[in-house]
Amino acid sequence: MKAIVMDRFGPPGVLRTAQLPDPEPGPGEVRVRVGAATVSRTKDVAARAGRPPFAERIRTFPHVLGTEHAGLVDAVGEGVDTALLGARVAVSSALTCGRCRYCVQGREEACPAFRLLGVHRPGSYAEFTVVPAVNVQVVPDGITLPQAASLAVNGGVASAQLAVGGAGPDTTVLVLGAGGALGSTVAALAAFRGSRVIALGRDPGRLAGLPLAAAIDSGTDDVTERLRSAAGPDGIDCVVDNLGDGTLWDAYLPALARAAVVVVSGALTDDPVPLRFRQLYLHSRSVVGVRTGNRTHRDNLWSEVSAGFRPPEDFVQPTPWDRAVDAHTRIEAGRAGGQIVLEFPGVTEEPRR
Repeated sequence: MKAIVMDRFGPPGVLRTAQLPDPEPGPGEVRVRVGAATVSRTKDVAARAGRPPFAERIRTFPHVLGTEHAGLVDAVGEGVDTALLGARVAVSSALTCGRCRYCVQGREEACPAFRLLGVHRPGSYAEFTVVPAVNVQVVPDGITLPQAASLAVNGGVASAQLAVGGAGPDTTVLVLGAGGALGSTVAALAAFRGSRVIALGRDPGRLAGLPLAAAIDSGTDDVTERLRSAAGPDGIDCVVDNLGDGTLWDAYLPALARAAVVVVSGALTDDPVPLRFRQLYLHSRSVVGVRTGNRTHRDNLWSEVSAGFRPPEDFVQPTPWDRAVDAHTRIEAGRAGGQIVLEFPGVTEEPRR
């Protein structure tokens, strides 16, 4: 099979095309012919460059990057229902043990043996992947493979963040980084669930096409007052903050409602945020870390897809698979809004009959 590999850590140019043996599914596994593979800022771009948190977990070269993806089930291993053959599926990259206390409780994201496709084993920058059958979700009609791949990487996390944050009808949600791949999905899903969505960022012009009640420029001097005005008298109920910027923390904290929840699933740096306990307990507020979505969150997400939810159209950017170097370069330079998805040729968009 054709694959995009890297032989060492380095700039985008370390990515090259190679021929590798076709993988074979083992018991409980399926082989997926990849139609669309997402390009992640952290799991792909930072790892390729040798940066934390995932580069140190890549131990052998050549290595195939690529986590969440979508495609067609091409073969099944022992014990897997053959009815999956030919199905269009979206694939989660989360690999868990299924036996520990957290997996048994349905909290797979906390599994001590948690690993990732594309980091701990070969990923989806290839014509074929082999993954556990439990990691695939049959894609509803009416959604493209690039859309499905985008939702596979962002939708489950967004679903988890909003569930933990208590977002729903009659709540106000603040999303930081709403112009990015995950942030745009969070904003759209929150609105789909009935929340009033406010976005805070450096370039509100990049947010066109999102269902927002307000878009606030984080570079202005009166961010807090603008947030208070946009949120109304009750304040902001849920903040999805994947940036970890202490300046923005200080700006939105006074605009929070009582019992508000700040949900964190990422940080641009490891710099500390000025967290003060009194600001939390005196107003019954909380800060919660969400690693990724578990199966319950993913199931909820795909139920909403069946009910009509779609990722924001202009925020899914299909790119030919042989332009992976360009895709990494754009993301590294901060020129990519939304989710870049590598498309592989020859994979039909037609569902099986």
